Amino acid sequence: MAYLRSFGIGSSVARAVLGWVRHDPKAGGLRRTNFHGRTVTLAGGPALAVGATVGAASGAPTGRLAAAAVAAGAVSGAVGFYDDIVGNRPEQKAAKGFAGHLGALREGRVTSGLVKIAGVGAAGLAASALIGSGRSTRSGRGFDVLLGAGVIAGAANLLNLLDLRPGRAIKAGLIAGAPLAVGRNASMTAGTLGAATALLPADLGEEIMLGDAGANALGALLGVALVARSGTAGRVAALAALAGLTAASEKVSFTKVIQDTPWLRAVDELGRRPPA
Repeated sequence: MAYLRSFGIGSSVARAVLGWVRHDPKAGGLRRTNFHGRTVTLAGGPALAVGATVGAASGAPTGRLAAAAVAAGAVSGAVGFYDDIVGNRPEQKAAKGFAGHLGALREGRVTSGLVKIAGVGAAGLAASALIGSGRSTRSGRGFDVLLGAGVIAGAANLLNLLDLRPGRAIKAGLIAGAPLAVGRNASMTAGTLGAATALLPADLGEEIMLGDAGANALGALLGVALVARSGTAGRVAALAALAGLTAASEKVSFTKVIQDTPWLRAVDELGRRPPA
């Protein structure tokens, strides 16, 4: 069955890449301290990006959809990983938010965050163009491509905003991806979810962290799956929801909302390693 095959491919590739990266001689440079003060590795990011991308591409019913998955997952993961590594440098940390990155650009500095923003946006546009549109007019097709690009980039950004606690981004991805794993193009989503499921125990156990590489790739690939089965109305609704949640994140803390809502807190803490 194609669904189980792509799920298994995503899971197997993610585990294999995680093992390879963790045992690389330069893996020490990926160590970070999480909010509990525990040492974790960013190896989970490239593992999820590669596993989810390969899994989604293997489940794509057409070559164009496979190419869209590769464009979104690989590029979003790559620029996210670049920001994870380079953005940790002191001179990069000074630029905060989109305004901060633009301010640095006006001063003649290209920040890793700006590279990530541009890369994710370009990946979303390329993937959406490959998915295409069923509308008959050129303007209509162009509008749909722009909507799709916004959905893919917006989903990548939203998952990244949620990646503040162990397992949170993967859980959100699994919940958001569940409806997409049924019906048309379900095997694409299955490959993405296979990779995410394989890495969830290590994420919850605070052995790894996704970083921008993993969270961006996971969100972008779920965006591709959504755009691939949506028309104009569906893309407009999805983009509006993503824009609303992103705008809300500027005003309120998602972590505080989760902590103050009992059922959300229960889901968020499920399976997580208790504090030392």
